[in-house]
Amino acid sequence: MKTDQKQSDQNHSDGGLEIDTPSGDNSAAHQSTGQSVICLKNIHKSFGNLEVLKGIDLEAGRGDVIALIGSSGSGKSTLLRCANLLEIPQQGEVIFEGDAVKWKGSDWSRSPADFDQVRKLRTNLAMVFQQFNLWAHMTILQNIIEAPITVLGRERQAAEALGHELLEKVGIGDKADAYPSQLSGGQQQRAAIARALAMEPKAMLFDEPTSALDPELEAEVVRVIRALAREGRTMIIVTHDMKLARDVANHLIFLHEGLIAEQGEPDTVFENPKSERLQKFLSATASV
Repeated sequence: MKTDQKQSDQNHSDGGLEIDTPSGDNSAAHQSTGQSVICLKNIHKSFGNLEVLKGIDLEAGRGDVIALIGSSGSGKSTLLRCANLLEIPQQGEVIFEGDAVKWKGSDWSRSPADFDQVRKLRTNLAMVFQQFNLWAHMTILQNIIEAPITVLGRERQAAEALGHELLEKVGIGDKADAYPSQLSGGQQQRAAIARALAMEPKAMLFDEPTSALDPELEAEVVRVIRALAREGRTMIIVTHDMKLARDVANHLIFLHEGLIAEQGEPDTVFENPKSERLQKFLSATASV
């Protein structure tokens, strides 16, 4: 997906990140290369008798930032979890960098046929969850280096050096030896983002990364996500924050009842919603 993005003209430094000034244009400066990273085709997913996804197509090229918006229950998080096979779709294809996931069985008995292929996909599609999911018994630095050492086989010294670098990047370089319980929610989420970055992923998946935070702590995390977008990182973001969606994404998808009801360049979708359902959704979110 290729969409021209406006360049932010006023920035200042905060904890190693480039962040927007209130008077500047907040759009992330990034552009897709057109090389497909993750492609979902005709994804169907049901839980019992509840059909959550009814045939979804989505493709993120290198450098794309795709925002998924919609009401609770529209299928946003389920779609994201299907992308890295935390949920198994009963129908449809998951393709990572041109390599389609191999399946065995069908419908409810469907499962991936190649464990190594699944491991490669999950390693390269780092996921940041709403509730942080940090290990409480480990320091923040230990949380960050665990997967690079055990999954990627990195040497501890190199992993620790990268961990410190990433903590500085997300603005909590002084929290390496702290435990998750000693951090605010915003700091924990930034630590979770650093942990995801430590895997050197090809793309990042964010599932409502700010919804558990109060407005002040939410702003900390939003600044980090904006900075990542400027770096040209490929991201798919499920979010309730319409400003975040408009600022960082180059493609917006509005899901309604398990289908893509509307999609396009964020400014176009926000300024000229075609469906009555999207108009009502945007009106409701604007009043929150």
